[in-house]
Amino acid sequence: QVQLAESGGGLVQTGDSLRLSCAASGRTISSYAMGWFRQAPGKEREFVTGISWNGKSVGYADSVKGRFTISRDNAKNTVYLQMNSLKPEDTAVYYCAARGDSSYYVRASGYDYWGQGTQVTVSS
Repeated sequence: QVQLAESGGGLVQTGDSLRLSCAASGRTISSYAMGWFRQAPGKEREFVTGISWNGKSVGYADSVKGRFTISRDNAKNTVYLQMNSLKPEDTAVYYCAARGDSSYYVRASGYDYWGQGTQVTVSS
């Protein structure tokens, strides 16, 4: 079993930055691909970004490309999401997810473990 815990969310203004962390416990995630998803009120959960087990392959939703950066530190069993130039439309609960595969996947159904989420609110 893998337990995931997100942190770093909060209330910020348009143009600000936030860094989310996803700390894993229970077992090492070094062989897991990881993803970040988000869900805004009344909307479906959507893919934000993913990273392969070794960090060599990453992907981003078009809406965040050039503003968000995913990274991982397998020694710390942690994945990060650096979010810059935040916009009100980035407001959502952000979830970290682990996939028992070497490659990330853009659909939520492809992930085996999920965190509880952290709220990000961007005011205009």
